[in-house]
Amino acid sequence: MSFLSSMNISASAMTAQRLRLDIASENIANIDTTRTEAGGPYRRKMVVLEARSENNFRRTLMNAAGLGRQQSTGGIRVSQIVEDASPFKSVYSPEHPDADENGYVQMPNVDLIKETVDSMSATRSYEANITAFNAIKFMASKALEIGK
Repeated sequence: MSFLSSMNISASAMTAQRLRLDIASENIANIDTTRTEAGGPYRRKMVVLEARSENNFRRTLMNAAGLGRQQSTGGIRVSQIVEDASPFKSVYSPEHPDADENGYVQMPNVDLIKETVDSMSATRSYEANITAFNAIKFMASKALEIGK
């Protein structure tokens, strides 16, 4: 595996973790939003990550036959951003403009603790990938010093 592909793997992970952090921030910002353009309260969003691999049958066959040593790219990518289907929270607040006939307001299904944990997890993953990226850069610079 080359240095550049290793850097691409870390960079893809950093991009995905940054998006996770952005979505967690959006969820926290909308924790009290009871009315959206679509109608109803805000729904919590979640990021779905998947492995990014171009390793297919043709590539494997070509490599096995010795007809080309192609490196497969790795890393991760965001496959989709989905809305959480969990039920909304009902809060008794008869004076609220979005209250129903019984005085209950449907609040978003956003849990501050879950969002905080997701934010911390994304931040730690981002930091780990920065550490790996810097280690790759250090190894590359030391390899270039050998030729001096």
